[in-house]
Amino acid sequence: MKNFEVEYIKDGKRQKMFLKASDRVSAQNIVKSQKSGVIVKVGETKTVPLSDQIAEATTSITRLMGMSKKIKIPNLVASVRQLAVMTNAGISIHDSIKEVANSTEDKRLKEVFSSLNDDLNAGLSLTEAAAKFRAELGDVVISMFSLGESTGNMAEALTKLSSILQDVWDNQQKFKKAMRYPITVIIAIAVAFLVLILFVVPKFREIFEELGANLPLPTRILLGIENVLSNYGLWVLAGFIIFIFGIKFILRNNEEAVKIKDKYILKVYLIGKIIFFSTMSRFTLIFTELVRSGIPIADSLETACKMVDNYALKVKLSSVKLSVEQGVSLTDALRNTELFESMLMQMVSAGEQSGSLDIMLKNVADYYKMKFDEIIDNISSYIEPILLFFMAALVVLLALGIFMPMWDLGSAAKG
Repeated sequence: MKNFEVEYIKDGKRQKMFLKASDRVSAQNIVKSQKSGVIVKVGETKTVPLSDQIAEATTSITRLMGMSKKIKIPNLVASVRQLAVMTNAGISIHDSIKEVANSTEDKRLKEVFSSLNDDLNAGLSLTEAAAKFRAELGDVVISMFSLGESTGNMAEALTKLSSILQDVWDNQQKFKKAMRYPITVIIAIAVAFLVLILFVVPKFREIFEELGANLPLPTRILLGIENVLSNYGLWVLAGFIIFIFGIKFILRNNEEAVKIKDKYILKVYLIGKIIFFSTMSRFTLIFTELVRSGIPIADSLETACKMVDNYALKVKLSSVKLSVEQGVSLTDALRNTELFESMLMQMVSAGEQSGSLDIMLKNVADYYKMKFDEIIDNISSYIEPILLFFMAALVVLLALGIFMPMWDLGSAAKG
């Protein structure tokens, strides 16, 4: 959206107003719909009104502090599905959006749809109105709105959109559900270890100090941990919290740090595979649905790439769009990224040659969804060996740290 400065005459007085629009014609239509008077001049400007500057600054601060009002995906899916049902029944998109704004209980969603309703009344298209809320709605929503307006079949576009959003949400929930067990086990181990260190080890410390024996290394390690947590526990906790917020701050404000993090996190055991297959599943799903909906391949690639969070993967996938625009076949462009298996490339190539690209892309999307589901369904079996290793290490450390001094004392007494 661009900023426009409009000069007009109303009640014999020359006045100015600032507004946002996609182009000069849209700006003129907005002014006409508001019956502001006779338009004298409409021109693009870089001057941003103070109210907009304050709003942008407030938004930036709330996002930095993690206080921004995010739209929950289930609520967005429900609203989009409601729009699809109403438009399919012959109700205009304008009236449908107004009804959703009145009926939804999500405060942020109500604000967004109320604003969409006002902008539609002002003469903006749905795509132009939604572009203001790109951060809240996402590029896929805006692309499907644009598709519905360009084809004249908004109901079908909204139905497909609700299906895409539902699939994305289902994948997120599946991942969270799979992670509950290992996270619960890790927390339980950490709590048990802290209880032993803070309440059990101090009792043995008193015994060891009374005996004045030379303590073995495992015991000294336990006593050292207990000493740090007992005397500097709050400082350790504060340092940990500051460290976490510091990392988040750096990743929000330093692009190079994000690049490094995204590059090396793909090499981490299990985490890298989860990120890779979840990203590829989401990318191929959205790309496939957009292509099947009639959106050009280059535009579909651009929108799908915007849904990729990992910078390293985004760079490679974005290169596909550039290659396609330069005349390279989709198969060769995808192959050059070195992200897709040869079997998948054969499928895409067959689809391009036979004219059934949409069907083959659907098979590719299904393949990555299957791989992602396979990892998520078996995540416990991947993590259990690591958890068992750490549990065994802690048990051995505690056992040796507590019982070795006793064995030494027993041996000394017998000697």
